[in-house]
Amino acid sequence: MQGFAVNQRRGSRWAARLLALMLLAGVGQAAELRLYTEEYPPLSFTRQGVADGMAVEVVQALIARTGSAAQIEFVPWTRGYHEVQHQPDTALFATVRTAQREPLFQWVGPIAEGYTGFYTRAGSGLRLRTLADVEAQGTLAVPKQWYSYEVLKAQGLSNLYGVPSPRHMLNMFKHGRIRVLVANSATLRGMLAEHGMTPEEVELQFSFMPSDSYIAFSRSTSPALVARWQAQLQAMKDDGSLAAIAERWVGGEPPRGGRTTP
Repeated sequence: MQGFAVNQRRGSRWAARLLALMLLAGVGQAAELRLYTEEYPPLSFTRQGVADGMAVEVVQALIARTGSAAQIEFVPWTRGYHEVQHQPDTALFATVRTAQREPLFQWVGPIAEGYTGFYTRAGSGLRLRTLADVEAQGTLAVPKQWYSYEVLKAQGLSNLYGVPSPRHMLNMFKHGRIRVLVANSATLRGMLAEHGMTPEEVELQFSFMPSDSYIAFSRSTSPALVARWQAQLQAMKDDGSLAAIAERWVGGEPPRGGRTTP
């Protein structure tokens, strides 16, 4: 009987230790990251329900290199932008880093490089060199949550008109309802292709800002995790894998024609 009691006590101690180990494992286990993106080819898009694109490929490589538990979710840009400002363990990509956005997120990047500029139809005869020239062309439709909308609004552009999405903007441009298109050189080809157009059908008038894209992590995400992602991105730059991904998707093409404003 005494042996039974001793064994029972030993069994209870082992059970307690096992429970403690399980609790410690639960505490140490990192929460799953929710990585938001939108349909924005060639950086991110779905192909037969599967995530694809240059930025998606970079993020998937970083998930593997950092050993992170993470899932990529396609959501409207406005939802992702809101979630990452209010929820821990979230990130939004590909996000252009601007002065207005700087304090809102923790940044990893850049994962893609580009310039944002004003485009017109090829052969239009227009020669735009200043924001005043752009204002003289009538309504300038830009997605309201885009970095370019924020920047141009801060500069006091009087003809700025916020639209819900890039598709709205491209549809207006294609059918002549706006004369000037705002676009990032890295995504121009994909945006035009969605509307049956090619880069040869447009002309860059001038670029007004660099628009390198980043992964924007929420402020409440672990800084150590964010630092680990940045370190692995640097490793991808050093070993050439990041350049190989960029070459495969966008060919490293610079903005076509035009000039950059000072």
